[in-house]
Amino acid sequence: MSSESTSRGTDGHHPAPANGGGQTGAAEGADEKRKVKTPMFHALHHARYERQERIARIQERSGSKLICFVAADKVGISREDTLGFGDLLHNIDSGTPIDLLLQTLGGDIDAAEKLITMVQKIAGEARLRVIVPDCAKSAGTLMALGADQIMMSNSSELGPIDPQVPWRDRSGNILMHSVNAHLDALARYEKALADNPDDQVARMMLEKLEPGTIELFRNLHNRARALAEQLLRSRMLKEDNWTQPVSELLDTNRWYTHGQVIDAKAAEDMGLNVEVMDPDGECWREIWQLYCLQRVAILDHERLYESDFVSLPMEDSR
Repeated sequence: MSSESTSRGTDGHHPAPANGGGQTGAAEGADEKRKVKTPMFHALHHARYERQERIARIQERSGSKLICFVAADKVGISREDTLGFGDLLHNIDSGTPIDLLLQTLGGDIDAAEKLITMVQKIAGEARLRVIVPDCAKSAGTLMALGADQIMMSNSSELGPIDPQVPWRDRSGNILMHSVNAHLDALARYEKALADNPDDQVARMMLEKLEPGTIELFRNLHNRARALAEQLLRSRMLKEDNWTQPVSELLDTNRWYTHGQVIDAKAAEDMGLNVEVMDPDGECWREIWQLYCLQRVAILDHERLYESDFVSLPMEDSR
């Protein structure tokens, strides 16, 4: 863990308020002095306090509770994040408008569903927005689909939601491959063989594709589609066409790589509800500065859960 997290203590939360109450005179003053953070404690936690002060200012402007999940590039969304999201949501009353600042390159689709569902249940009928200062890719994009609106600017990007699986190449290296790419290849070789039964290349390639693996790939593809449609129907596109954005987000003929950038305009064009923020506007500058401070606060294998009350860096245990 970073020095900030190890020096904080065990709970990652603000210390108890300084005002004890119920006493008067010298005794009250002495009691308050004991409860005020010591100079050394404040110095050790100065960076956290600065970030949380920024969160409070952003909340005052937006009227929403701001919670932040910022993951380093080497950390994927996983079941471990349930604990951090539980802390973020612990002191938020049901029906409170929520803004979720989200930074992730993706991860476990099932964990992503659980996390955004946790946030949805606390927000209830109140507004839920996902703020993407930098990247919400893959499973992160799926989480963003569960909001009423996605806030993006010139630095923001979503990504395709086609599932990825580990695949061992001929040299023994394990690489991530697109499920859809395999299914597209299957369809292509099946058509080639149907058009020409003597096509030996198509026959040989089809023989390499195991039926059980293909069935697994189809299930993964259908799972991603069904979850994306479910999330869009739950809030953002209750009464609009949700099939178009889902089909486009899964389209490997449009997005040639899993990391390809889907910017605010592309997200809007496919029918998502996007609020495009002016990068020079005061609101976005405050959000971007907060994000920069949070990124430098974590190491390569850490993620940070942060609000105006919680500040919890956690190391990836995998």
